[in-house]
Amino acid sequence: ADALRQTGARSNALAGRIMCSLFYEPSTRTRLSFESAMLRSGGGVIGTENAREFSSAAKGESLEDTIRVIGHYADAIVLRHYESNAAIRAAGVSRVPIISAGCGKGQHPTQALLDVYTIRQRRTDLTGLRVAMMGDLKHGRTVRSLAYLLGKYPKIELYFASPEELRLEQDIRAHFQEHGIYFREYESVEDIIDSVDVLYITRLQQGRMPDEDYARLSGSYSLNRGMAQRMKEGSIIMHPLPRVGELSTDVDTLPGAVYLNEQVESGVLVRMALLSSLLR
Repeated sequence: ADALRQTGARSNALAGRIMCSLFYEPSTRTRLSFESAMLRSGGGVIGTENAREFSSAAKGESLEDTIRVIGHYADAIVLRHYESNAAIRAAGVSRVPIISAGCGKGQHPTQALLDVYTIRQRRTDLTGLRVAMMGDLKHGRTVRSLAYLLGKYPKIELYFASPEELRLEQDIRAHFQEHGIYFREYESVEDIIDSVDVLYITRLQQGRMPDEDYARLSGSYSLNRGMAQRMKEGSIIMHPLPRVGELSTDVDTLPGAVYLNEQVESGVLVRMALLSSLLR
C-alpha cells in the first residue's frame, strides 16, 4: 500500500484479470472502493450491487451454486452478505479467491486492515496505543474485526463505550481474556475521551435490531466538536461511515478527523495491495 501511494494509486499489475463484486447487502464505500482498486490496478470488474434481488438468489439459488458459477467468470470474488458465515461457505466451494467485504454482524476484515493502515499513517508505532471504540458494539462488524486485529499489537489498550444494550458480545471478551489483551468498558466515552490516542465511532445498526430498540436507542450517544476538542493533541477520530447522527458535522474540520479523507483513501490503497497479492 505504501508503494502504491507513491505511484498515485495507479498500476497495471492486474491487466486482463477480472474481479466480481457480489453484494447481497447495500454498500457504497466498500463496493466502490474495491471496484476502484481493481480498475486502478488495470483489471476489469463485473458484479451486482443488490444480489438478493438482481441475481439468481431471487429465484432460490444457493450461495454455493452462485459462487461455483461465478468462479468461471472472474479471477476473484468480493462478497458482501447478510449471513455471518457466508464468506467461509463461499470459500469452501470456490475455485477462485473469496474476499470478505463484510458478512452479517460477524467480520469486516478489509475494513480493519484499512483502519490500522490509517492509524499507521499518523502513528508509526502502534505499540501501547490507547484506542476507544464507541457506539453499537454489539451489532457492528467493523468493531469486531478492528478489535481482533489491534489485539495483535504489543501493549495495546482497548476501551469500549456504549449503552448497556449495545455492549460487546461475549466471544470478543473471551478472546481478549484468553490472549491477555487489556480492555475496559464504559457507558459514556466522556469518561475516557481525554486520554485515548484513537476514537473509533460506529452508528446504530438499524437493520440488525428491532424497530422499537432502534427508536429507543437512537440518539443515545454522539460526538460533537466540544467533546472532540477535549482529546489530546495528535489523537485521531475515525468512523467507517455512513454516519447517521452519532458524529456531528462540526467535527469534520478538526485536525484529527480522518474519516472523510485519509481513511477513505486508505481503503483503495489497501484493497489494491490485497488484490495484487492474490492475483499477480
